[in-house]
Amino acid sequence: IDFDQPGPWLSWVEAPVGLEWARRRCEEHIRKYHDGDGDLVSHGWRFQSVAFGIRPVPGGGDMHLKWRDTIAIIDTFRLKTYEDGYREWLGRIFVTQEGKQVGIALLDSPPDEEIIGLTFFFFSVLANSFSRRSCLQIEQKAMEVELYVYDLSQGLARQMSQNFLGVQIDAVYHTALVLGGIEYFFGAGIQQTYPGVTHHGRPMEVIPLGKTHIPMEIILEYLDSLRQVYTVESYDLFTHNCNNFTNDFAMFLLGKGIPDHITSLPQTVLNTPFGQMLKPQLDSAMRGITQAPVAPAAIPQSSGSSQAGQGNMNGVRDPHSSSISSFSHVNGDSELPTGQVHYATTLKKLDILLASTRNSCAVIFFTSATCPPCKLVYPAYDELAAEAGDKAVLIKVDLSEAYEIGSRYQVRATPTFMSFLKGEKENEWVGASEGQLRGNVRMLIQMAHPPHPHTNLRLRTLQRRHRTVTYAKIPPLDKLMGKMGSRGTDPAVTALKDFIRTREASGASDAALPSLPTFTSLLNRSINDDPPDSLFPLVDLLRCALVDPRVSGFLGAEHAHSTVLAVLSKPQGLGENCPYSLRIVTLQLACNLFTSSILATQLLQDSTLCTPLLQLITSSLLDTAHPPVRVAAASLAFNMAAVNHVRRLDGKEDVLSEPSQVELLASLLETIANENESKDSLRGLLTAIGLLMYEAPRDGELVELCQALGAKESVVAKKTFSADLKDLVTEVEQVLA
Repeated sequence: IDFDQPGPWLSWVEAPVGLEWARRRCEEHIRKYHDGDGDLVSHGWRFQSVAFGIRPVPGGGDMHLKWRDTIAIIDTFRLKTYEDGYREWLGRIFVTQEGKQVGIALLDSPPDEEIIGLTFFFFSVLANSFSRRSCLQIEQKAMEVELYVYDLSQGLARQMSQNFLGVQIDAVYHTALVLGGIEYFFGAGIQQTYPGVTHHGRPMEVIPLGKTHIPMEIILEYLDSLRQVYTVESYDLFTHNCNNFTNDFAMFLLGKGIPDHITSLPQTVLNTPFGQMLKPQLDSAMRGITQAPVAPAAIPQSSGSSQAGQGNMNGVRDPHSSSISSFSHVNGDSELPTGQVHYATTLKKLDILLASTRNSCAVIFFTSATCPPCKLVYPAYDELAAEAGDKAVLIKVDLSEAYEIGSRYQVRATPTFMSFLKGEKENEWVGASEGQLRGNVRMLIQMAHPPHPHTNLRLRTLQRRHRTVTYAKIPPLDKLMGKMGSRGTDPAVTALKDFIRTREASGASDAALPSLPTFTSLLNRSINDDPPDSLFPLVDLLRCALVDPRVSGFLGAEHAHSTVLAVLSKPQGLGENCPYSLRIVTLQLACNLFTSSILATQLLQDSTLCTPLLQLITSSLLDTAHPPVRVAAASLAFNMAAVNHVRRLDGKEDVLSEPSQVELLASLLETIANENESKDSLRGLLTAIGLLMYEAPRDGELVELCQALGAKESVVAKKTFSADLKDLVTEVEQVLA
């Protein structure tokens, strides 16, 4: 979409069936609620057509999509608009009470009114007089990425390097990456500051590197994964410095590193006799400069998606910090924090807060400045808000300021408390009894979020978090290279081999990241052009590298996930002709993809990745001739189940869709009945089944599938297979009961 060209900008649709029906239906609803006359030109826009679409259901076949599935898309659409004329018009349709009725009418359509194959959601509009800022923000806004280059020698290197080293050096480079209004660099760990305000002074050069479309939350997650590599203790002026960090970070953001003359400078110095002799002294002397702390006033505060939150290591986000809800105010983009008391002074603000709990619960505490008993329960109310987190919204209303709120709810005394459950008033009580307050609020939360029966069981294996299975063993690399033929001498391959060897011998901090785009380009060509028998050494080399978060993070950010998709799809494309060696290393590589939290989520959420992953598991579990293949497939199934299981333990929505869970569970149940040979395979199968079923919705398709396939009987039959698995079988039996 080129917004610099004249409109209409949004006119793309792919809808083989049902488009005309959808357009007419939406037009009828919008005409009904827009000023009563059906005229959609009043805000400078001429209505063209409307259609709703939902992402395809994974698994292939016809996709029957009900209107009920559009609610998340409506919310997403509302959150991704600019604030000018179009926001105002859109707000009248979807954010006002009338707009909500439109959404409800659509969501409550009869089940037989379905659209098959409609895959895009859009409003097609034509601008009459509005500028670019009035249009929809269809995709993640691109961020400029700039390289700030500093000279730590302040000009001395240029003047004196020829005499001391025998080579001309223009500067002792220190670099940082700037994006989203923040400068990121490595010194005392991964640090951040406002651009150009560090103790290094102003940069000697600012190099535009390009634009990144990676969402900020993914970028922060990647930075968090780098903290184990770029620690305070690991800093080395020559082998593990700020330039290594910016090179790795730039490769993740843009698919390319920083200029070679910067990254090669340390080796240039070490290649001289004087440089080798002074290496320890220079490293020690420069630490006061390279690892100096950032002034507190220069550390950015969290203020939106473009800035990192406050956490460990000078502002890099702590993964355990409190989350922010996705609710957005009607009149702006401010987000509703969780775990704290919210203050409502107007009916509009109160309605917004209550609307955010239509699927949860809320409590209103009516108080006043002249109410001494109210102040007695202030601390308890704050504690309950923190305890509730995102499960409830606790609101405080000062009646001395909010007269209209008191009038609506006819409050005649303070303190008065009112509770709301899923949008309806549930209870009301008066008095400053801390015990009554705590009991009522906790009971309300339990009613809104009833605990699953599985939480009352004692399950040593299924009630704890599991680390994903990783295949980290490094084979003899020279022997592996010999199996590649001419590919083994390619510079991209040898560079990755050296990276793996150095990392294994000396640790991640001493292993400089090679050019990953060069290697992935070679791998993709090989998958397309080379014979299947010769592919497994290249795939195995990538498997070894994936244990490093920089490599897995790069693949997670790669455009269209082309490399991951090509590797995962190859065995399925070959079918029965897939060599054993290629299938097993592909399974092991797929397990190692889960070392990156970024990739782990994408593998389960993105149907283009999840589908080949499930196909790989299903076909591999059917390999009766090779037990190691079944073990690796069971390990991969376990990884998928374990990632989803952690979400349930944290009280979050499943990251793996229900249809995908059903497909995975069906494969596991079919295999477990026939697995009579490998104890390791059976252990993986049982654990994966248990993790999928633990706290699964009681009225969901997983439970129905287990009943239809006799899952409990198949699991119980394995009690006699091995004494080591007896306790695990018992636990899985309990969650299936």
